[in-house]
Amino acid sequence: MQAHTLAIIIHGSEDAMGRLEGKIAVITGANSGIGLASAKRFVAEGARVIITGRRHEELDNAVRAIGAGVTAVQGDVSNPADLDRLFSKVRSDHGRIDVLFANAGLGALEPLGKITEPAFDLVFGVNVKGTVFTVQKGLPLMRDGGSIILMGSTAGATGTPAFSIYSASKAAIRNLARSWALDLRGSGIRVNVLSPGPTLTPGIERLKAHLASIGQKDAAVEAVVPETTLGRIGRPEEVAAVALFLASDDSSFMTGSEVFVDGGVAQV
Repeated sequence: MQAHTLAIIIHGSEDAMGRLEGKIAVITGANSGIGLASAKRFVAEGARVIITGRRHEELDNAVRAIGAGVTAVQGDVSNPADLDRLFSKVRSDHGRIDVLFANAGLGALEPLGKITEPAFDLVFGVNVKGTVFTVQKGLPLMRDGGSIILMGSTAGATGTPAFSIYSASKAAIRNLARSWALDLRGSGIRVNVLSPGPTLTPGIERLKAHLASIGQKDAAVEAVVPETTLGRIGRPEEVAAVALFLASDDSSFMTGSEVFVDGGVAQV
């Protein structure tokens, strides 16, 4: 009896399927940080993942870090031709998308009075234009039950010194999800926003290093990495775990929502 029970348990563990088994997932900006952590988690859960990134070397390193189950397509989401090339590759290789994670984004620290047009165009070009056309160009490949995840931020709901343009771009992302949930009514495709708080990513490290170089080290820590309710900064893997939830069928009755992974920083 005990041996039979043990055999069932062992057999069941061997046959267990990942939460994204057989799904095709596209993640933009997955050469580092949250995107890379999400790609690793999605592959571990059975997905075939296509990642993008602007820098060849970082993208190659990401592929090596992820291992089997991933394809990389170099490109910039603010460039429509690069997006066309990405989705042409997805169409020819897989014919569909089950999960589309519009993760690519960036920011620039410029306080009011010193906001420059090039920085404004760069931030809105990647964060807003890039997200809009990533989703629009990928939509024809999405199937009933598919999940679109938009990368938001606590900055979209709170004020941050010298970060107003980035914050405004993330506020735009929040409304895109609300509006697109209505546009997609009846399609079976859901769209939600994943909004991290302070997370230890290469982008945060570069930002802190830049501010330190101009004598603003303390200001960088206080403004960009505030003290969270949990008393620590988040890890990319913690955000990736919630991305997995939104990508999987566990979130099948969610659309138009925003999920915060912020240690409570924007909640209390």
